[in-house]
Amino acid sequence: MFNLVVLTGRLTADPELRYTANNTPVTSFSIAVSRRYKAGEEAQADFINIVAWRQTAEFVTKYFQKGSMIGIEGSIQTRRYVDKDTGKNRTAFEVIANNVQFVESKRDGAAAAEAPAGFSNAPAGDFTAMAEADDDLPF
Repeated sequence: MFNLVVLTGRLTADPELRYTANNTPVTSFSIAVSRRYKAGEEAQADFINIVAWRQTAEFVTKYFQKGSMIGIEGSIQTRRYVDKDTGKNRTAFEVIANNVQFVESKRDGAAAAEAPAGFSNAPAGDFTAMAEADDDLPF
């Protein structure tokens, strides 16, 4: 059986880092994910609740803010609770983020030193053009 979710969307608010009673980092946030639509129809979005734990939570709260495009890989989880206002049983559906990643480059031109290791903001002019194609390649 599979429980795999892959989403890209924009954060609807700045994520806030919290800690459990055991001092485990956690953040909850939602992302707006565009729905497919036909030509002539109005664009629509779904708002998906996401929960990230430990290092993933710290990463999200450090490098993402409202409006940031984010890629998420995780699984769907249900959580049951009693509504405080009505006293009725409710079920919440959330995506537990196992991995998150940048989907777009930083727009504000901040230095690459602010980005995590392995992420480069090198300008396109810093790359060298490849030599002409090699006809001996097997593909």
